[in-house]
Amino acid sequence: MRKYRGVIIGLVAALVVVAVLVYVYRNDISPRHATLVLSGNVDIRQANLAFRVGGRVKEVLVDEGDVIGQPGQLLAVIDAEPLQNALDQAQANLTAAEANLALMTAGYRQEDIAQARAQLQTQQAQLVNAQKMLARQQQLAGTGAIPASTLDDARAARDQAAGQVEAARQNYEALSRGYRIEEVEQARAQAEQARAAVATARLQLEDAQLTAPSTGVIITRAVEVGSMVSAGTTAFTLSLNDPVWVRAYVEEPDLGRVAPGTAVVIYTDSPDGKTYEGVIGFVSPTAEFTPKQVQTQDLRTGLVYRIRVVVRNPDQGLRQGMPVTVKLAADASS
Repeated sequence: MRKYRGVIIGLVAALVVVAVLVYVYRNDISPRHATLVLSGNVDIRQANLAFRVGGRVKEVLVDEGDVIGQPGQLLAVIDAEPLQNALDQAQANLTAAEANLALMTAGYRQEDIAQARAQLQTQQAQLVNAQKMLARQQQLAGTGAIPASTLDDARAARDQAAGQVEAARQNYEALSRGYRIEEVEQARAQAEQARAAVATARLQLEDAQLTAPSTGVIITRAVEVGSMVSAGTTAFTLSLNDPVWVRAYVEEPDLGRVAPGTAVVIYTDSPDGKTYEGVIGFVSPTAEFTPKQVQTQDLRTGLVYRIRVVVRNPDQGLRQGMPVTVKLAADASS
């Protein structure tokens, strides 16, 4: 009897194991269908705000702790008078450059061309007279009536008149043709350069006002009225609170359940039990060792994949760095 008692106990144990396996199979109780619970933290998202131009601070309109309700809200202003003067000078230079370009494009005035033509005709008449005088002097020199020096003077006067005619002709032809293409293109380039200088000066004038790029909360203020600031020096630090990003980590077997676009529910440790809705926005393609701050001990010892959850935070209840729990919306509703 004792010999059969051990066999009976073994059979009963085997039947119990089989029954459990059948129950698990029929009810689909397996790790891959268990509720997915992830531990994470609200990412710290900040923007360092700075003037793009330097100058003296004229106004500071916000302080630490102030809520920025809309993008574009004015935060601070620097003295714009030097920038306005620079813009006025740039606009004056542009006006002069455009006037010069218009002059080059239109060519010389008809009055200038007519004056050059008249000057050419005058020089031609003087050349004719000089040639006639030289001819008479040559006749007289042939008879010995005048010295050779007088003939030389007449010849020099003729040559001088011929040179003046040539100079007048070149001036007239140049005025008739107008400005060279290279001169016109140079004037056009100078006008474009002046136009770009105006755009730069106008942009710098606009940059005298520092505005918020997004909603959030001012967490640091580093400027005072009257202080001098340099371009790029941080004036405020803005905490970006809506939407917030939650950083969590998932093991490889659960990767298929956390694709981008998957709806999730965020839980905090607050006693009111308030939840927040979010959507998975990013799943890292690279495995990594879980950072030490992750609360789950099992995860800290293995390789995981980082995910980012984008969460609306209208009541500002999610604070940066806060630990949270992430569940799939499908699991949370079941």
